Amino acid sequence: MKNLRKDIYARARRTMVDDQIIARGVSDVRVLDAMLKVPRHFFVAESLEPQAYSDFPLSIGDGQTISQPFMVAFMTEALKLKGGERVLEIGTGSGYQAAILACIVEKVYSVERISRLADRTRKLLDSLNYYNILIKVGDGTQGWSDEAPFDAIVVTAGAPFVPPLLFGQLKDGGRLVVPVGDDYIQDLMRYTKRGGEIIAENLGGCRFVKLIGKDGFED
Repeated sequence: MKNLRKDIYARARRTMVDDQIIARGVSDVRVLDAMLKVPRHFFVAESLEPQAYSDFPLSIGDGQTISQPFMVAFMTEALKLKGGERVLEIGTGSGYQAAILACIVEKVYSVERISRLADRTRKLLDSLNYYNILIKVGDGTQGWSDEAPFDAIVVTAGAPFVPPLLFGQLKDGGRLVVPVGDDYIQDLMRYTKRGGEIIAENLGGCRFVKLIGKDGFED
């Protein structure tokens, strides 16, 4: 477990928000406050702490990454959160995206397929007092039916298509943000559910690790 020593990265976090996030158009005050608050350096290996606030993703082991700070902020803003929501995250990973969401919404439900990663992240989140995050080990492409429906869903891995069960677990008026494409490059898509209709918006190109599962890529 990381030593929860005095935060020496506050200035680096401020620079990250100003230069990487605000400068690229993210303006939601809730998102910016969360990005300033969450100590990103605790979510990477100690050897990578000096790079934690840099403008690129970092490895967290098990073939997974912690996403680029801007992409975390951009995807969070794309969910159009107001506070008080119940949000489903597919792909817990390091727990950083979940922690950002937890600063804004009432409760975060996160599904991770790699059990040792989920266990490690649960301990970290508990040590940082993020108690409004629930983690389940399982196939993220199947969502979390027992806790559905959700106000918003975010998928933090690239899918070949949108897992159909996720649409069914989204409330009317809810938003689903997911990278869709092939192994190498995807389009970040936002789907809004309105009266049984699904409205799609392309938010631009991106690149994520593959979403593995029944309705994703093969392992």
